[in-house]
Amino acid sequence: MNLTTIWLVVFVACIVAEIISMGLTTIWFAGGALIAAVAAVIGTPLWIQILLFAVVSLVLLYFTRPIAVKYFNKDRVKTNAESLVGKQAIVISEIDNLQGIGQVTVGGQEWSARTTAEGITLPVGSVVTVRSISGVKLMVEEKKQNI
Repeated sequence: MNLTTIWLVVFVACIVAEIISMGLTTIWFAGGALIAAVAAVIGTPLWIQILLFAVVSLVLLYFTRPIAVKYFNKDRVKTNAESLVGKQAIVISEIDNLQGIGQVTVGGQEWSARTTAEGITLPVGSVVTVRSISGVKLMVEEKKQNI
């Protein structure tokens, strides 16, 4: 097998891996492999082919990835957990940080919860706002009542 064939196999493997993953992970190396294959066709030494592969891959990765990520991820939907921040929840089991207990329901799902402020106990039925997520627990604070 000659060097051109090897570089073309690397190119195709990178393209196939990119199609399967759709994660903008190997496309940059496909570009490097293509340039290395062209270099092999014109008879450059192996070390130059490898250098071209590495340099072209890194240049593509550095300069085009931020642009590609920006356009490919513009319609990104937040994950289930991320989408809970800012939503209201109802306390279904008293929240007490000192005892390490408490649960809320939000969006039809039950979550362990803790208050953002220490020393506050929230009784069952309290309406709270999700402020952040810490591990698998929602960090909540009591919803302010408008008077």
